[in-house]
Amino acid sequence: MWVALTALVTLAYPLVVYWGLGHWEPRVLAGLLVLVALLRAVASRDRLWRVAAIGAAALALISMLGNALLPLKLYPMLVNAVLLAVFLYSLRHPPTVIERLARLREPELPERGVRYTRGVTRVWAGFFALNGSIALGTALFASEAVWALYNGLVAYGLMGLLFAGEWLVRQRVRRGIGA
Repeated sequence: MWVALTALVTLAYPLVVYWGLGHWEPRVLAGLLVLVALLRAVASRDRLWRVAAIGAAALALISMLGNALLPLKLYPMLVNAVLLAVFLYSLRHPPTVIERLARLREPELPERGVRYTRGVTRVWAGFFALNGSIALGTALFASEAVWALYNGLVAYGLMGLLFAGEWLVRQRVRRGIGA
């Protein structure tokens, strides 16, 4: 339940902040980021996500103290940075994130499948690096509307396209493996 609630609040975060700007000061909206941080800390057993929760809480505190919007807008960049770190760590210390997911469906994954999952993990790491950079750019240089549109809609659309594209490629690769 906590994981689902955390995911929902994280997904809706940019749009809620954008909507909330018309109603409240940034220090009030920082409460939403505190909620996200608390949910993340409760929902996760992974140390890296707990560190991310501390980072989110620090952003919220900075926002509250200075009544500043920028720290609130940096949260999507923080999420991408954590995901990038998780995927890169798994490349250095296998099995990779994608291999773990693949083994849920296919426990006896052949070596070719392991190589494929390493490649997919690299692609996702690249996505998180690029998406995090764009999230940072929108936070620093774009209007609140552009920031919310990119981080609350476009980024998820791009993620969906990457999921769909990888699924299509995987079907071709699996036929080649004989699975």
